[in-house]
Amino acid sequence: MRLLIIADTHVPARARTLPAEVWAEAEAADVVVHAGDWIELALLDELERRSKRVIGVYGNNDGPDLRARLPEVARADLDGLRLAVVHETGQAKGREARCAKEYPDTDVLVFGHSHIPWDTETGTGLRLLNPGSPTDRRRQPHHTYLTAVVDGGRLTEVELHTVARGAS
Repeated sequence: MRLLIIADTHVPARARTLPAEVWAEAEAADVVVHAGDWIELALLDELERRSKRVIGVYGNNDGPDLRARLPEVARADLDGLRLAVVHETGQAKGREARCAKEYPDTDVLVFGHSHIPWDTETGTGLRLLNPGSPTDRRRQPHHTYLTAVVDGGRLTEVELHTVARGAS
């Protein structure tokens, strides 16, 4: 099962739409995971139309229309992998311990908000992933997103991608 993992797209505030390579990944993926800050409902509608399955949450910049359609925390079983998605996890310091305590029955927690790519594992085995942003890099050197594969309840082939310059 192939995953596309994105967050903090901020469409249309930071880009008119997603970069072409991200759309291609969305169309090829079995599941698209979006960790919030969509900004406009139209992106959710388009992603749902062009993808097999979307698992998403709202972020702090998302208004009532997105909050009416998306949860604050999403959970899914993906071929035995227990996934949770949330926009904010708080400050970086203490994140692993805090998330391990808050998500004890989770294998992978995808989060956003910081626009900073993140891939760590807690002492309990919880994997924390932040894809950065494909459209709003802030102080990061590149726009980014993640792809991964779920195989037999395990997350494999996690890869951070940089968006081609000028693509967003």
